[in-house]
Amino acid sequence: MFSNIIIQLVEQYGYLAFFLAFSLGPFGIPVPNEVTILTGGILISNTGVLDPWITYFYISVGLLTAYTIAYFAGRILGGNISIRLQNNRYFQNADKLFKQRGDLAMCFGVFIPLIRYILPFIVGLSGVTFKKFALISYFSVLFWTVTFFTAGRYLGGIVF
Repeated sequence: MFSNIIIQLVEQYGYLAFFLAFSLGPFGIPVPNEVTILTGGILISNTGVLDPWITYFYISVGLLTAYTIAYFAGRILGGNISIRLQNNRYFQNADKLFKQRGDLAMCFGVFIPLIRYILPFIVGLSGVTFKKFALISYFSVLFWTVTFFTAGRYLGGIVF
């Protein structure tokens, strides 16, 4: 079902569909990233319709854009939100967890659906420097995209 939506969007908008799906994903696009990236990998495997390098570029840049927006939203809106949530035990627990496992959370959070979009916001909220955030998170995003894109490409070889 989701893969048909992705194929229609790619037919209509080309590579831009991948960028929009990943960069706008945290803001209400109802298609899971895993399905989108696997479908992209499948489409490039044997169809020859899409260039693998260009497709991967748009997927990666889309997810990096979403991560960056979420991080800066946490930095900019952090003061207002943390004041409102400082007595909320879930917020306190999340903050404590991030402080205890910060770098590991940034590294592996991209592999957990939904968390991949919330985590950069919390990182920005906590005051981690952009340099540290980018170094850890961007590497993790690129590793995640390579992993799933390659899996989709090999699944496409099996499907076709």
